[in-house]
Amino acid sequence: MSLARAIETGDLAELPSRRDEDWRWSDLRGLVRSIPERSPADDDHPEAPAPFDGLSATRIDFTNGDSGRIDVATNSNEIWAVTFRSTARAGAHVNRLDVAVGPGGSLVLLEAYTGARPDYVCETDIDIRLGEGCRLERIVVADDGEEAVNVSSSRIDIAPGARLDQTVVTSGARRQRLETRVRHPGGGAKVRLDGLYVIGGRRHGDLTTVVVHEGPGGDTDQVTKGVAIDQGRGVFQGRIEVRPGADRTNARMQHRALVLSDRAEVDAKPELEIYADDVACSHGNSVGALDEEALFYARQRGIPEDAARAMLTKAFLDEVVERIDHEGARDAVRRFVVAQTEKLS
Repeated sequence: MSLARAIETGDLAELPSRRDEDWRWSDLRGLVRSIPERSPADDDHPEAPAPFDGLSATRIDFTNGDSGRIDVATNSNEIWAVTFRSTARAGAHVNRLDVAVGPGGSLVLLEAYTGARPDYVCETDIDIRLGEGCRLERIVVADDGEEAVNVSSSRIDIAPGARLDQTVVTSGARRQRLETRVRHPGGGAKVRLDGLYVIGGRRHGDLTTVVVHEGPGGDTDQVTKGVAIDQGRGVFQGRIEVRPGADRTNARMQHRALVLSDRAEVDAKPELEIYADDVACSHGNSVGALDEEALFYARQRGIPEDAARAMLTKAFLDEVVERIDHEGARDAVRRFVVAQTEKLS
């Protein structure tokens, strides 16, 4: 079952529901009562600006559903900007992207989701294959319309010796899920999966990750931070599975969130499934409010309360932003996060 299948067939029974354990906090069947007509290939609505505009001359723009492919040759270095634009009112569409990075290659993938209209239904399916010894840094910013339903599902298959660095940043939507599934071979491969969400109003943002370690000698490092205010709802689901024979796996997962109003909600489920010996795996989860002592000291130094809360919130989130290697992308993400936190004050 998937949203893409429901869009293609018009069958609501294909939608994931709360009966599916992985979807119990992001139920689609109870929300989507009918599948809209397919979005037009394009319309005359002005395009919303994307956060990575100007950072790469090599780009692909998807408007209201399309398919594309990126191939990075062996030992080459490339930067691609990919923007998934939804400009149709009350339309439904599916995007598909295939990415392949050859052995020894390097790719910076700047991926953005924008909505010029407030309400649409879409899914994006992404398949990524990384060759031996290659590097992918993937930075994702999702800036959907407030009434949108958007699901992005990524499957990443990496070879031994490869390195994956990923940061996913979102402000949510009516219902939004950004999912990443990684097949980790071990063999010296390294994975960093970071996430950041700033959810306000009545928005909903779901960051879901699954990493399966299949061979010995692999690393995974994961840090996710979030803020929820008003009636916003943030969801984090992270699962790391260490299969039999995947000895000497090092895996760390951490989720921390701030809930800044009585009606906001954060649901978190970090999981470790370990079926191998000689591993070093840990996970942590904390959900709370701003540090009142730090807020007090800021007020004592003459900083107004709203400004102090915004300052402390930005500082809390900045740990994730700082882990982005690409300087231009890091600056773009920081601007996006600052803009979202200012909306919350």
